[in-house]
Formats: sequence, structure tokens, C-alpha cells
Amino acid sequence: MPLDCPVTPPTASTASRPHRVVALVAPNQELYPVTSASAVFGYHGPDIPQHYSFSLCAEHPGSLPTTIGVPIQVDRGLEALDDAGTVVIAGWTLIPSPAVLRAVSQAHARGARIVAVCAGIFIPAALGLLDGRRASVHWELSGELAARHPRVIPDGTVIYVDHGDVATAGASAATLDLCLHQVLQEHGAAHAMRIGRQLAAGPHREGCQRQYPPLPTSGPMPDSLAPLLEWLLSRLSEQVTVEDMAAYSGVSPRTLTRQFADQLGVPPARWLLERRLAATRALLEETDLPVEIIATRVGLSSAVNLRRRFHTALRTTPAAYRRSFR
Repeated sequence: MPLDCPVTPPTASTASRPHRVVALVAPNQELYPVTSASAVFGYHGPDIPQHYSFSLCAEHPGSLPTTIGVPIQVDRGLEALDDAGTVVIAGWTLIPSPAVLRAVSQAHARGARIVAVCAGIFIPAALGLLDGRRASVHWELSGELAARHPRVIPDGTVIYVDHGDVATAGASAATLDLCLHQVLQEHGAAHAMRIGRQLAAGPHREGCQRQYPPLPTSGPMPDSLAPLLEWLLSRLSEQVTVEDMAAYSGVSPRTLTRQFADQLGVPPARWLLERRLAATRALLEETDLPVEIIATRVGLSSAVNLRRRFHTALRTTPAAYRRSFR
């Protein structure tokens, strides 16, 4: 039985022609970006103003297979883009068809906003809409994008980039963030937060925040680091060097560094910094402590050092991060 992605039902609140969001889908569609866009732009019940309508279209409508084996029912073809205000391209093949390129180009020329997620970036890139512009691209696709469309400036670190007429999200997981970003830009933070709370979503992330490729792994862990890691976590407020860690473990600094590389994929100092930043994020989310106090508690010594480390890691400031939770 085909899976019907929820669309906006006809209600009195949608009679005033809300902004039409149309997701362009393809065979073997990944569902997460489609359902994320639907969750943000679809119907939220009578208590939340309905500023958007959401629907699907495909080059060849009908029952389309998905990556999880459950088909999705799509009733409209590319003509659905004729009056779309936003076109969400939720993943695609690397070489889109001429018909798809023509339909998206016409929609953009008419003033529609193009939102490309993950491999969907290859459609606006093929149309030249990203020439000379930064684009958020999944780190696994950066090389392919550079080879096919060398005039695009790929950024495999940030979660999304918004140029107004064209926005890109590098990973499917950033679809929700990018869609909430559009709601925030068009209808304010309060409305975006109401939708986010209804979805029980995590805090909206700014586009400049980084993607995180998976850490490398190196097989089994013959020498467990668990006692050392627990010791470090209990002393985050203290200054601990690699030599201190090695002395606690009873090994040389070189051996300890090799153990971290084998078992965790990162150097000891990097692992400790990541734990300090994780503690910083928790305190920003859950308390109103000044940044100076947080810096002392997590062992980053000063507010200046905390802000610098935080911005390097997440491409946002502690203040902006905290605001996203308020």
C-alpha cells in the first residue's frame, strides 16, 4: 500500500492562498527529507496559523518506490511547479532530465525559492543557479560536485547555506533546520518555535553550524580507555595535559596517543576538547550561567577562549546557541 505523505487539507485558514511548497520527488526517494519538509510546511491543526500548503510532484507521477521499500503516492506531475512559491528538491540523481531542469528553471525565473537537499543540489548546480556561490554539500558529494560543476563553491562543513532565491542543505538531517529557517525568516522566531515544539524537534540550528563526518574506527579495543575517560570527565574544570593522562594510565604519551587513535579515532587533546564543548552546550541549553562561569566549569579558562573554541567547532556563538533554546 503506498505511503501518503501528509499534505495540507483544505481548511478555512488555507483559503487565503498560503505560500505553496511543492516537494519534487523521484524514484527510490529517501523519505526523511520529504517527511521533514511536510512536517514543517504541512497542517499543524487549528491552533497554529496555516501560512503554507504542502504537496508532492514528480516527473512521472504515480506510485514511486522509496529507499525503505514502501512506495509513496504522488498524484501531480511537473505542472505542480507552475505556481509553487517554494520548490523542495529532496535528493535526486546526479544527472537530472531536461524536463526536470526546464520545470525548475521556469519556477525559479518566476520567483520560486529553490531548496535543494543533499543530492538535490545537482539540479540548481546544473542550471547555473549556484555558479560563484557557496553551497552546503554533503561531505561525501563534495568531490563529485566539484568535478561536475566547478563554478560552484562547495562547503562540506556547514549544514545549510541560504542565498534567498536558492538554499542548500548538505545532509538530509538538515532538512528540518533549513525548513524551520525559512519559517523563521518569513514569519518570525515565535511561529517557527511553535512548529518546532509541536514536532518535538531539537532546537533550530543555524546554517553556519558544522556537519560532522563520522569518526574513523580501527577495530577492536584491546586496552580499554574507559577508566581514563571517566577520570577525565570528572575533572573537566581542571587543566589536564596528555602527559597527565599518560601518567594516570601508566603508559607513555606516545602509547596513549596511539591508543586514542586506535580506539577513538582522535588524539587525546581533541577528545577532551570535544567533551568540554559538549559540557558547554549542555550548560548553555539548561542554565543562565554567564559564559565566564561556564568557561571555568568546563576547563576552557576564559570566556574569550570558550567563544573562540565554540565558534571554531560549531560556526556559531555561545549567545546565538543559547537563544535557539529560549
